[in-house]
Amino acid sequence: MLFTMTVSLYTSRIVLNTLGVSDFGIYNIVGGVVVLFSFLNNAMSSATQRFLNFEIGKNDFVQLRKIFCISMNVHVSIAFIVFILAETIGLWFLNTQLNLPLDRMNAANWVYQFTILTFIISILQVPYNATIIAHERMSFYAYVSIVEVSLKLSAVFLLQYLGYDKLKLYAVLICAVALIIITIYKLYCNKKFESSRYIFIWDASLYKQLLSFSGWSLFGSVANVGKTQVINILINIFCGVLVNAAMGITNQVSATLNGFVSNFQLAFNPQIVKSYAANDKEYLMSLIFKTSKYSYFLLFILSLPILLNTEYILKLWLKIVPEYTVQFCQLTIIYLLIESISGPLWMSVQATGKIKSYQIVISSLLLLNVPFSYILLKLNFIPYSVVLVSIGIGILALLIRIIFLRSLINLPIIQFLREVILIIFIVTILSIPLPFIESFYLDGFRRLIITSTTAIISLVLILYFIGLDINEKKYVKIRILILINRN
Repeated sequence: MLFTMTVSLYTSRIVLNTLGVSDFGIYNIVGGVVVLFSFLNNAMSSATQRFLNFEIGKNDFVQLRKIFCISMNVHVSIAFIVFILAETIGLWFLNTQLNLPLDRMNAANWVYQFTILTFIISILQVPYNATIIAHERMSFYAYVSIVEVSLKLSAVFLLQYLGYDKLKLYAVLICAVALIIITIYKLYCNKKFESSRYIFIWDASLYKQLLSFSGWSLFGSVANVGKTQVINILINIFCGVLVNAAMGITNQVSATLNGFVSNFQLAFNPQIVKSYAANDKEYLMSLIFKTSKYSYFLLFILSLPILLNTEYILKLWLKIVPEYTVQFCQLTIIYLLIESISGPLWMSVQATGKIKSYQIVISSLLLLNVPFSYILLKLNFIPYSVVLVSIGIGILALLIRIIFLRSLINLPIIQFLREVILIIFIVTILSIPLPFIESFYLDGFRRLIITSTTAIISLVLILYFIGLDINEKKYVKIRILILINRN
C-alpha cells in the first residue's frame, strides 16, 4: 500500500506535467462520463463479493462455483449494456453538453473510446478480484497492485519519448495496462481456485438472489457515482476544464488515500461476512469496532502532515498547481476521514443481506449532494463549496448507518460512540495543536519536516495512551519486545 500510494502520486505529477493542465482536465472529465455508467458494475460487484464471502463462511464450495460462474454471466451482460449506453447517450453527452476546447474534440473522442474499452475490461475483472479477496490472498492482491502502478508509471514515462498526441497515447497505454492486469488475475485464479474455472450455469433461484441483492445495491451505486462524477460534470459546466484539472488532482489524492484505507479494510471485510454467516456475534462486534477505529487512525497518520503542509506539498509534487487544488484536497481529506469510519458499518449491513431500507435511506441522502452542489454553483459560490456539502452529508450518513446496525445486528450504539467516535475525537483534538502552532513559525521544506515529525510522534503517543484499550496496549508491548529480542 505504501509503495502503490507513493508511485500513484508520483505518476499523477508526471501525467499533469506531460499533458498540461488543459489536457489533464479533459482526460478527467471525459473519463468521468464513462464512469457515470459504473453504477451497474458497482452494484453487481458488491453482490458478488458478499455471496462469495458468505459461501466460504458456510464451507459450501459447490455453491461457491455456481456463484462465480453466474456472476461472470451477469458481468458480461453488464459490459454489453455499458457499451450500448456509452456509445449512444454517453457519446451524445460528450459531444454536445460538455465544456471542452473545440480544437481538442477529436482527442477527447479518442480518449472516450479507449476509456470505454478500459472500463469494460475492469467490469470483466470483478469476479476474479472478488475471488482473490474472498479467499484472503492479500499478498497476491498486493503484488498485482504493485505491478499495476508500476506499469502505469512506465506508460507515463513512455509519453515523454513518443511524438504522437500525448493525450490520445495515454488513453491507449492505460487500456493496455488494464488488459495485462486482467490476464494476470485470470491465470492465477484458474490455477489456484477450482471455483473460478468458468462453465455456463443456469440457476434461476441463484440469479434471482444475486439480482435482488444487486438491485438494491444499484441504488447505492447510482448515489455514489452521482456524488462524484455528476458533480465533476457540474463543475465543468459552471467552471470549465481548468477547475476540472484541480478536481482531477484532488481525485488522485483521494483515490490514493482512500485506496490505502480501503485495502486495509479489504483484509477485514471477508472476516466480517464470514463471522456473520457463522453467527459469531462477539467476533463480529469486535471486528466492527476495531476496523472503524484503526481505519481512521491509519488514514489520520497519513493525512495530518498533508493537511498542515498542503500548499507546499502540492508545489513540490506537481510544480503546476491548478487554482483551488489546495482547498479541494484539504476538504476532501476531511471527508475521507469521516468515511473511513463507515467502511465496516456498511460491510456489516451487506453481510446481513437486508439492504433494502438501508440503501433507500443512505442513497437518497447521498444523492442530495447533486442538487445542493448545483444550487451552490448556480449561485456562484466558490467551486470547493461542493466538498463542504459532502462533509455535512457524510457526518449525517455515519450517524444513520450506526442506527441501522442497531436494528440489524443489535450494535450497541452507546458503546460504539464511547469506544470509537469519542476516542477518535479526543485523539484528533489533542494531536493537532502542537504541529499547528509550529507551522506559523516555519516555512518551506523545514516546516514540512518538523511539523510532519511532530505530528506523527505526538499522534502515535496520544494514540497509544488514549486511543488503545488495555489488550491493544499489551499486544503493542509484546510486538515491541519481540522486535527488540530479534535485534
